[in-house]
Amino acid sequence: MHWLKLPAAQSKQTPAFLDTASAKQWLAIQPLTQPLAMLALLTEQIEALDASDLPLVARLELLDFLRRAAMPALLNLEARFTRRALPMLGEDRRIFESSQRLWSLLGIAYLRLAQQFAADKMAVALHRAANALRQAEYCHYQASRECPQLLDQLLFGVLALAGSNKLLEQAMHDPDYAHLGEANIGGLIAWAFLLRVSDPYALNGQQLAVTNRALSRWRELSTFQTEPEEDPKALAVDLAKLFGASLPEGIPRWLNVRPIARKIRSRIASLKAGESPEALKLGRELSPTACIRLLGEIDRKLRPSPPMAAATDAESIELAFGGEAAYAVFTGESLNPGAAMTMQSTAMSHERLRVFGFDNVAQVATSVQRVDVPTETWLISDGQPWRPGHDGPRLQAPCLVSTLHGAQPRLGVLSRLLCDISDQLSGRLNWYSERIEACTLKRPAPQPRIAVFLLYDDRRLTLIAPIHAGIRLDIGIELDGTANAHLVPFEVIERGVDFVRYICRRT
Repeated sequence: MHWLKLPAAQSKQTPAFLDTASAKQWLAIQPLTQPLAMLALLTEQIEALDASDLPLVARLELLDFLRRAAMPALLNLEARFTRRALPMLGEDRRIFESSQRLWSLLGIAYLRLAQQFAADKMAVALHRAANALRQAEYCHYQASRECPQLLDQLLFGVLALAGSNKLLEQAMHDPDYAHLGEANIGGLIAWAFLLRVSDPYALNGQQLAVTNRALSRWRELSTFQTEPEEDPKALAVDLAKLFGASLPEGIPRWLNVRPIARKIRSRIASLKAGESPEALKLGRELSPTACIRLLGEIDRKLRPSPPMAAATDAESIELAFGGEAAYAVFTGESLNPGAAMTMQSTAMSHERLRVFGFDNVAQVATSVQRVDVPTETWLISDGQPWRPGHDGPRLQAPCLVSTLHGAQPRLGVLSRLLCDISDQLSGRLNWYSERIEACTLKRPAPQPRIAVFLLYDDRRLTLIAPIHAGIRLDIGIELDGTANAHLVPFEVIERGVDFVRYICRRT
């Protein structure tokens, strides 16, 4: 595999231990109750082992020991960077970088070790490398940070080495991943690639957890192929785009996902028949309806997508964030005139601190009638919105946004928020196509008004409301400013960081 060039092992330190007995003594005197400090110490030792000339078996055992020692700290810290407002604050960012760096270096160390083992001895090291590199990528998805292509290429390296030595289907038990049972290398790599092509950045934290859990269970249903099947019912994912360059000779280019598509259809049918997500091993995070929508979306991601449109010049768009701003965009009126709707107002500041993690943003006037709406200027290039500069407020997604398209107000959702290595934010804009009516929840004075939005189409009536509106399913609500003054929300179909969308019936 002359194409696979691992990053050089550069540590100038010697390992602090030479066997597991001395490693246990070293670990016993470390600051075990300080997770971030522990990650730094364990990472130093991983680098030292990777650069050492210890016997191969001893290195493998010690890398396993360090991995096991790191897991409590990693689990303790992952909530600090999972789906946080972007760009992340300094401490949260350091935690993310420490976590992904440990997994990345561990994967590289295992892969380097596998290259030095004889063919009949490398399976364990390759198995460990696949799991570590998969975890490194998952850290990036949790943090909504751009995943470096190097990690994909390293996974292809594991795939090539295991495939050439006929080890892809060799099942083995990993004591640190007992819940996976007997897992094979091909399944672990397939799991990583399946999650990659499922567009993990478009998922909220709960959806990401459910998707990862489902694909972990179905990982070995998929198979790698050098050529796609000619069967008209065949369904395979082209992996070449993940490599980022011409795929080296001998690496399987296709991942057969037809069995997974069948499994998805089966799970959707079971959910529609009344089985719970928990009974189907999908977890408890999502309702049956939400699971059905998520599984349908995963199925769509596994199928061929139309070619991208030709590159276009960047155009700008003014985005207003949150329901209060959207109400002003649609009505030309301030929701609560007593509190001026500026980013510096106390009410808006507290709302945005809670949802987005910032309390100050420049105000840009739009052409909205009678009221200025605070907005941000984003650019759209090749269909993708991105925010120029690096000094803007921190954001979380999916979140409610609005704009004026000509003189026509539009309501939509900014999702798939992603932060690149330079802290540049990009995302995805989806605009609602339904007829939209802005109104308010009926509340006794002097309580502040709460903006809600009715979306009309031929099939159903839906309502978008803030998450703090106190709406409960199957409990009637009253609205002001609409002919549909009495509604009963009975199902949640969409949820963002600052809004919930309900299906309603009229009363």
